[in-house]
Amino acid sequence: MRLFFREHVMLILVQLFQAVMIPILFWLDGYRDVGVSLYAFFLSLLLITVVLCYRYFSRRNFYQRLQHSFTALDQSLETTERAPVSEALDQLLAAQYRLYQEELLKGEDRQDEHLMFMDRWVHQMKTPLSVIELTAQTLDEPESSSLREETDRMREGLNTVLYLARLRTITEDFHIKPVVLSKLIQEVNQENKRFYIRNEVYPVLKEEKAGAMVETDEKWLFFLLAQLIHNAVKYSAGKSNQLILSVYERLGELVLEVKDFGIGIPVVDQKRIFNKFYTGENGRKYRESTGMGLYLVKEVTEKLEHRLEMESNVGKGTTFRIIFSKTQNLTSM
Repeated sequence: MRLFFREHVMLILVQLFQAVMIPILFWLDGYRDVGVSLYAFFLSLLLITVVLCYRYFSRRNFYQRLQHSFTALDQSLETTERAPVSEALDQLLAAQYRLYQEELLKGEDRQDEHLMFMDRWVHQMKTPLSVIELTAQTLDEPESSSLREETDRMREGLNTVLYLARLRTITEDFHIKPVVLSKLIQEVNQENKRFYIRNEVYPVLKEEKAGAMVETDEKWLFFLLAQLIHNAVKYSAGKSNQLILSVYERLGELVLEVKDFGIGIPVVDQKRIFNKFYTGENGRKYRESTGMGLYLVKEVTEKLEHRLEMESNVGKGTTFRIIFSKTQNLTSM
């Protein structure tokens, strides 16, 4: 209604001016019959009111469509009404929708090509990395340890790139099955054995019930746990030599907890640590931080429909918990 009046305000003012001027002209010309002048005045108002009512009710959908934003792209293809202006609007929106879809498909194709290239490039880089690691085994200390430390960093970076590239199509990559958490934790520990030794931080497994099992994607959960452990070790090195990995039940849900006793996360950073590329105060101290690790952890946890909790105190350490819902907890079945 508001848009309709804004569009017709000039017509209304002109019509009012005309309705007033006609009786005045009659009066100046010597015609003194007030009744006829009033009749002409109100007849003009009646005619403009009828015209405005007809225009509004015949184009009501048109104005409503202009005033309300779309909540879905498909609404661009809806038809308004048979009025010429409405049909022109429908054709314009349909043309814009088709143009947008074409640009969107082109963008998705370019992104798919880029992701495919990144995926193949990462796999190609792993081969020379493995050769360098084998070569490092033939070297004496400390050259061998230094070279392995660098190759480990490169492997971690490549894995982050690989998982980031796969994040958009993560649901197509899921393979949900029962996973024994203690077995998975041992595999992650084995994978990061050199990382533990190099930083002199060692994991301790505390399992409330042996053989705790959840329903999840094993590969992506491995990635989640490895990311949390890498952060825990990195920020504990030189301050604490222990890292506690716990598995326990809480109100029917299963909890996988990673607890360190490192430097902790400042309160001002705690709400933003899952933001993409956010490194925070700790990230500025430890320049290896990319700000992508915890972002990936949060995104993957949500895709797997698990929950993530975090508690941290500066100088005392940080605790991350991956919560598996009652339906994902297969331990008590």
